Amino acid sequence: MDASPALVLTSLVVAASLSWCEPEPELPAGGTSACPTCWRSSLYPEDWTPDYTDGQGRFLHDFSYAGYRGGVMPLPAVDGPMFSVLERGADPTGAQDSTKAIQDTIDAAGIAGGGVVYLPRGLYRCDGLLAVTASGVILRGDGPEATRLVFTKVAGMSGRAHLEFRGALRLSGERPLAMDGESRSTQIRLADTAGLAPGQELAIGWTITDAFVSDHGMEGTWVTFNGQWKSFFSREIVDVTGDTVELDVPLRYAALRRDGASVKLEQGYLSECGVEELSLSNAADSVEAWAEHRVHVLALRGVKDCFVRRVKSFPSPFAEDGRHLQNGGIYILDSKRVTVADCVMERAQNRGEVGDGYLFELSRSDEILVRDCVARAGRHGFIQNWDFGTSGCVFLRTTSEDGRAFFDRLDPIGQLGCSEFHHSLAMANLIDDSTVDDCWGAVNRNDYSSGAGHSATESVFWRMQGAGRVDSFQAGLGYVIGAGEDVNVRTDLDILDPISHRARATAPEDFTEGLGAGKRLLPRSLYDDQLLRRLAR
Repeated sequence: MDASPALVLTSLVVAASLSWCEPEPELPAGGTSACPTCWRSSLYPEDWTPDYTDGQGRFLHDFSYAGYRGGVMPLPAVDGPMFSVLERGADPTGAQDSTKAIQDTIDAAGIAGGGVVYLPRGLYRCDGLLAVTASGVILRGDGPEATRLVFTKVAGMSGRAHLEFRGALRLSGERPLAMDGESRSTQIRLADTAGLAPGQELAIGWTITDAFVSDHGMEGTWVTFNGQWKSFFSREIVDVTGDTVELDVPLRYAALRRDGASVKLEQGYLSECGVEELSLSNAADSVEAWAEHRVHVLALRGVKDCFVRRVKSFPSPFAEDGRHLQNGGIYILDSKRVTVADCVMERAQNRGEVGDGYLFELSRSDEILVRDCVARAGRHGFIQNWDFGTSGCVFLRTTSEDGRAFFDRLDPIGQLGCSEFHHSLAMANLIDDSTVDDCWGAVNRNDYSSGAGHSATESVFWRMQGAGRVDSFQAGLGYVIGAGEDVNVRTDLDILDPISHRARATAPEDFTEGLGAGKRLLPRSLYDDQLLRRLAR
């Protein structure tokens, strides 16, 4: 009998995991006979299952649901139909504005029900903005070194993106939970399931009540969203039996009826969209760039099962000093099951204090996979930002370097800028087999950013490498498992906030294991291993 694809893939990954693990003099706890100096986490034994909990109540979430189609399918290779921007008059020399020609091509693909908007080798100048508002549209170049789009608009760009994939997400029909939803469960019980069916999408959330705020010790800090109902998890219905609804992805936190936990129907996502094999730039005059805030070169809003693949920034011919971006890079908002793969975003002009210089930014999104990406010379390279409701996201084999925050355009020094969880209570996210040469943070940010407070909980730093710093001061428990010898890991609760000098207030101290021995941690990638286990179940 032939081996199953899952079994074959499992064998290949195990073999690869052993090949990189070179024997060293020390024998870490948990060594294996196949690799004597390799070790496994006490929280991830060889017989691990998603409901595994140790004797002290510590556990790792199943992060394997992140990415396009929940990780169970490869990124698509869409063959057509093809719509060339040259056929509608785009100029590949950059001498003329190609905004209208490219937008007309995008619209034609949308009207046709989807297809590939093809940008052949060249430099395309866009003096305006581009928007994709139909599912199934793929923007494709001839490679990031061959196809380049440069955007020139600066004035009036605050809070906007030059290239945007834009759904029309809306919520309706609130139904209260009949029982509290349990963390790590794929089932919820509703008082009313009439009309619900497999394939429908639900937002699961609750109100930021005084009790919820008090549970987290955030009185006087969490104030911006108090009294508002927030969507914490976006899920798809797998089955409905009586009052029980089976979900495609587990809950990442307890959903309490005390806080008015309920579900609402979701509609309006864009799906099966993508951008690949090209470079983007929007850097311009630095004085103008510093006058605008939160400008992104690419945004995906209200999308699911979409991807960004082999997209890079590049030095704009309209900017000084070889800068690539006015401000932000790739922004994903109110979305789920998106993969960003093999991308590089770097060299932002504006790295100021008003949400500027964020290179890979996630907000209110679920199960996003950012893999094999590099963030260089931004304020925050990889960041979760603004509001509640980001969970299950994975940063796999990423590199964060040269993060610097500046206080104004002429500030020559600035201060260290971290990749980080930036706003409120991002739940169960994973930084996996990644390199940090600046810093990565999951901390209580106290009053910063309109009272961000606790920025993360139950999130995991797994096998961190590089010469930077990891700060893990998470609400409840966070986890740092495996770190290289040169990574400075900080979890000591006596370390005060460097600016306010306030205590982190995140007791108990986060769990650490294998610091200095990360190179020999098995498996190399927690996400990859969990995905193989799920596919084999």
